Formats: sequence, C-alpha cells, structure tokens
Amino acid sequence: MGRVRTVLPASCVAALAALMAYTVLALPFFRSDEAGPYLACTAAMWALFALGVLALRGAPAKRVVVLVLGGSVLLGAAAMTGPPNTSTDSARYAWDGIVQNAGISPYAYVPADDELAPLRTEWLYPTPVERDGTETCTGERIQSTTETESGEVLCTAMNRPRVPTIYPPMSELYFAAVRAVVGPEAEYWPLQFTGLLLSVGVTGMLLAALRRRGADPRWAALWGWCPLVATEGITNSHVDLLGAVLVLAATLLVAGGRGVAGGVSLGAAIAVKLVPVIAAPALLRRQPVRVIAAAVVTFAALYVPYVLATGIGVLGYLPGYLAEEGYEDGSRFALVSLLVPGPAALPVAAVLIAGVAALVWWKTDPANPWLGQLVMIGATLLIVSPRYPWYALLLVPFVAMTGRWEWLAVPLALTARQLIPSLTVTRTAVLIAIVVILVASWQRASPESRERILHPRQWIRGREPQAHEHQGADREQHER
Repeated sequence: MGRVRTVLPASCVAALAALMAYTVLALPFFRSDEAGPYLACTAAMWALFALGVLALRGAPAKRVVVLVLGGSVLLGAAAMTGPPNTSTDSARYAWDGIVQNAGISPYAYVPADDELAPLRTEWLYPTPVERDGTETCTGERIQSTTETESGEVLCTAMNRPRVPTIYPPMSELYFAAVRAVVGPEAEYWPLQFTGLLLSVGVTGMLLAALRRRGADPRWAALWGWCPLVATEGITNSHVDLLGAVLVLAATLLVAGGRGVAGGVSLGAAIAVKLVPVIAAPALLRRQPVRVIAAAVVTFAALYVPYVLATGIGVLGYLPGYLAEEGYEDGSRFALVSLLVPGPAALPVAAVLIAGVAALVWWKTDPANPWLGQLVMIGATLLIVSPRYPWYALLLVPFVAMTGRWEWLAVPLALTARQLIPSLTVTRTAVLIAIVVILVASWQRASPESRERILHPRQWIRGREPQAHEHQGADREQHER
C-alpha cells in the first residue's frame, strides 16, 4: 500500500514534467493570437499539479521529503529543455551582464547604441537577412530596430532595445555574476540553470522551515511542484525568483529574532525589483528599527556604485515603464478602475494597499509572520492586477508556509490575464480568485472568528452583553 501511495504523486509529477517539456519544446514562441495550445497545456499542468498535491497527502511521511525535492528537480529540468517561450526578458538580463563585464554601466547606453556594437553576439543580435534588396529580421524571438546613430537595421532578441534597462542594482549584479561564469556566447541556459538552483533551494528552505514549525512538510510541494515556478522562474528565468528567495530568507531571519540580517535580506530583495517592498509591513513588529535601518543601508549601498557611474540614469526606463503599464492613467488596476475609472484609480489603489499594510502590521504575530506576508502580497497583487504572472512568484513561498492553497488562485488569475489579454477576462479572473479565497477562508475559520464577522458590535464591546446575560442566568439557576 505504501508503494502505491508513493507512486501516485510521483506519477502525477512525472506527467507534469513531461507536459512541461512538451510545451517548451513543441509549442512556438507565445503570441496572444495563438493562445489556444498554451491555454490547454497550462490548464492541464495546473490540473496535474493539483492532483499531485492531493495524492501526496497519502504518501508515507518518510518519503515526503524525497518526493517533494525530487519533483522540484524533475520539473526544473523539464523547464530547461528549451529556450524561453512566453517572454524575452532573459535576453535583456544576459545583455546587461555582458555589458557590465565589459566595464560599462548597464544604465549608460541603450542596447541599440552604436557604442556597444563590439559587444554584440550573434545569438542576441542575429545578422539581418537580405530579401528583395531589403534587410529583414527573422526568428521567433527576434525583432527589428535600427542603430541609434548609423540607422542601420539591427536584429535583436531583446524587447525595448531603444530604452535603457529598468532593473535595479541587485538584479544587475546577479546578471553580471551569472554571465561572468559562462561568458557572452552561452545562450539562455545559464539563467535557467541558476533559476533551477534557486527554485530547488527554496524547496529545501521550505521543507526545513515547515519541519521546525511542526507543520506538514507536504506543503512545500505548493512551491516545488508549482507550474508557475518552473515556467516563469526557470524557463523564462524571471529575476522575480531571486526576489522571492531573498524575501523568504528575510522573513525566516526576522521571525527568528535576527532583525539586522533580515533587514539586509529585505533591502537586497527590494533592490532586485522594488516590488518586494510590500513584504516589509509583516516584518516590522519585531525589531523594526533594526530591520528598517539594515534594509535602507543595504538598498543604498547597492545603488552607490551605479549612481557614481551613471548618476540619475540609474532610474533607467522605470518612469516610462510605469506610464506604459497603465499606472499613471489607472488602467492597470482591473477591479479598481471598474469602480473608479481614469487617473483617480491610482490614489484609490494606493489607499487600499496602505490599508492592507496597516492591518497586516497591526495583526501580524512577529514570531509567525507567514499569514501576514500572504495577505499583504496576495492582496496587493489582486489590487494592482499586473499583466505578468511572474510577479506572483513572490507570493508562492508563503502559500506553502501557511498551507493556504486557495491563494494560488492569484497566480492563476494573472496567468489568465497574460494568455488572454482582455479586460473582461482579467476582471472575471480576479473576481473568481477573490471569491475562492473568501470562501475557503470562511470554511477554515473557527466558530469564534465567524462570530466576530457576523456580530462585530458584540466583539467591539468585549461581548459584555453576553457576559452579563450569562451572569444573570447563573444567578437565576443558583436561586432555583
């Protein structure tokens, strides 16, 4: 019987890995007008993931760690079988690393600048093909632009080749470190392999942390077997994975009473992509001064070399990106814009996020900040509703640490937004995610918690009326 219970989850993970490898190898680079195969494969992968996690509940306890870790490695290897399939961001990562290792600030020039021509490699800048006397660019991940000065046709694997990089300094150091090991000619696999190491490392961190808390280590599979982690963290190599690692480390350190070390990790995480700043409220109940000071000093120290080299240019394409993504005109916020259309959606969203942050800070147990992190990060993603599902990599470790599987509806909603770029679909997906979270949270709530929600006035008054009623009933019973 033990073998059967072991084989069932292992079979689900093996099937998931096979489907993932097929998706990476056989499907063309994603285009929104050809989303059918991706939708089908993505739905099937998430279904196999759910079946695998359910089957893992029956596996013998002594085999859980091997199953979870082995599945994490297997899925990561499957995710590496081909180049990125829904994003070209990792091409920019590689280029920024190449530029830095040549002694040039990544913020100093745009990729199409003639000044960087000697650094260009064929896999990032394929030679144009001449057709009917005209030079054209071909390839699934290749787009056409022109050099900034000469105006010559330039083919490149990067998106936005005529704008400066957007990534903060911790990301840039990461890109440079990876590329320093493998050199400029290695293509996509170095960042994919690094993503595999980070992903499996987080699986190990979660297994150890859950065991220390006396929680079920099976919950680590919610990270280790999650399709989002494999596809966006490894296949597409998004640097958000590094941010998730550092935020998880910061939370573990602060929960263990190591405020300075936790603050350093938090500051480094924020210097990966700024978004991890939303993890701060849940970490500020214990040693807040130490956490904040260490985070600020770390963040500033990482920026100093780049500021000295490039000055204000370290902002890169960030202002343009925020406008492009709809943060200024409010179109970014799918649900908020439904109620408050136009630019007013931005301050409303900001107030909502600030309210969640205040509640998380007030209610979070310093020794057990996992639920606070889950709510803060998950609620922010629902309010902001970014177009890209890889932002949810920051959320998944805390789904695993709390066992609150229902919050995986958030990355699913963001995945739907990416694969089906329709505002109606986005709003529907986000609403469904909210309903799933609320219903599941209600079901797992204690009777006392439900009573507080249904009768808040009694609880605000300290339930004094009920207490008096019980005292009166006791006296009446005594007199009888």
